[in-house]
Amino acid sequence: MSEPTQFLREAVQFLALPADSATGLPARRLGFVKTPGKSPTILWMGGFRSDMTSTKAEMLAKAASAEGRASLRFDYSAHGVSSGEFSTATLSQWLDDALQMIRAEAGEKPVIVGSSMGGWLALRATQILAAEGRAPGGLVLIAPAVDFTEALMWAQFPETIRRQIMEEGVWYRPSEYSPEPYPITRELIEDGRRHLLLGKHIRFGVPIHILQGGQDPDVPLAHVEKFVAGLSEDDVRMTIIPDGNHRLSRDEDIATLQRITLAMAREVEAD
Repeated sequence: MSEPTQFLREAVQFLALPADSATGLPARRLGFVKTPGKSPTILWMGGFRSDMTSTKAEMLAKAASAEGRASLRFDYSAHGVSSGEFSTATLSQWLDDALQMIRAEAGEKPVIVGSSMGGWLALRATQILAAEGRAPGGLVLIAPAVDFTEALMWAQFPETIRRQIMEEGVWYRPSEYSPEPYPITRELIEDGRRHLLLGKHIRFGVPIHILQGGQDPDVPLAHVEKFVAGLSEDDVRMTIIPDGNHRLSRDEDIATLQRITLAMAREVEAD
């Protein structure tokens, strides 16, 4: 568990989740920051190995507060201030984290903002919540890394790395975002196959706005366009920042994100 920032020491709360024998998920504590305000709540879902203190997450929460809008952000297990071991976590566990947080704290029809891996998880969460009769009000997806474990990892790995993952159970991948490599486990890859969306014609039933960098090397524009091609039954809008990278953390990128998200929240509020 990482050391909380000064802001988190003042505002962080925890959602305790018991072990679940049916799913095999462990007991864990999820850290979250919730700011009260009018509905719909703007819910932040971060990316792989990111946390709720990221620049985009904090600036989006500030923008929500500026117009009296409720916001909620949290750390998946094994991320940020939440408990858990990253080497044993999976997409299914992080999806369950998100669902538990949404059901407990997000209120009705939240606007879910999913960044990178968070975009994939937001889509899967929407499918599940819609089946329960409690679909979110809308989705804002930043460089959504749909199927990233399969399409952007496994399919791109050379045979030597695939063999190491399958035979040894883990490969440590270098990262340009961290001085330490991070584990890519066989369990992560195999579990990711339970949640694949590419190549399927799926109706999510909520408005979706995608914000994508044209120069994103991690989740390329072509990958996102391939996913969008299957969304013929949904209200999908796409904003491309031609010179934008994967992080989209420049002042002008964040201003665009704030504008898109708050506009969607107003639309949901007006319905």
